[in-house]
Amino acid sequence: MPIFMDRHDISGVTAKDVAEAHQADLRIQSKHACNCFTYWFDEGRGTVFCLIEAPTASAVRDLHLESHGLNPSQIIEVDPSTVANFLGRVTDPDNVDAEPVQESGFRSIMFTDMANSTDITNSLGDNAAFAVLKKHRAVIRQALLDHHGREVDRTGDGFLTCFTSVSQAVSCSMAIQQEFDNYNHTDTERVPIQVRIGLGAGEPVTEKDELFGSIVNLTARICAQAKPNQILASHVIRELCIGKNFAFQPYGAVNLKGFPDPIELDAVEWKA
Repeated sequence: MPIFMDRHDISGVTAKDVAEAHQADLRIQSKHACNCFTYWFDEGRGTVFCLIEAPTASAVRDLHLESHGLNPSQIIEVDPSTVANFLGRVTDPDNVDAEPVQESGFRSIMFTDMANSTDITNSLGDNAAFAVLKKHRAVIRQALLDHHGREVDRTGDGFLTCFTSVSQAVSCSMAIQQEFDNYNHTDTERVPIQVRIGLGAGEPVTEKDELFGSIVNLTARICAQAKPNQILASHVIRELCIGKNFAFQPYGAVNLKGFPDPIELDAVEWKA
């Protein structure tokens, strides 16, 4: 059966309220041929995202309406492996009976792209270029490990990654640029590794019929807009980092492919 994720916009509820609604779903799930896996709750944003195996999206809606009356505003079909990559789990946490879920589905997204991979291959040849690409991947993955990031996908010479913390995403992007800067200046005979980085943030189910669809597309466009050795971020990243020890410079409003309105961007200052 397909697996669906739905979105509920229900401000003013507590984690206990949502946990009780989840238990109500579990009690009658078999009646609707459903299997309720888990949910994510963000009290501050007033959003709940449920993960349910069901024959149809209508069955998910009928289940919720009978069990607790909370009608989802949107239901999309998802791939469980993609859910796991972005959100870290597809079942309830081990301690869910003792502690109601209070984990938000909101994620920070980071795209990286190696700007000069073709030049490296042309200059060094395939074997030497592979060693450079291996170094590039090692730096990205070590930074993700150090800053609690998750590798969602590797696309060509770039990475799609996510973080539960906006500040960890920004710190990780800075660490990546600093590490490559050190690498490039340690030996001036090397062909430098230059990376573009884009940062965005959002929730798993929005107006697109794809998990994190709009925010992933936006962050990819932001990364493509960045110059080599630059970090560009959507303005929401700067707003969520107020009070943190980060420096941003306004980049301006930019027209990005696939988005009807100009997007306000900021550049992250990463050099000491």
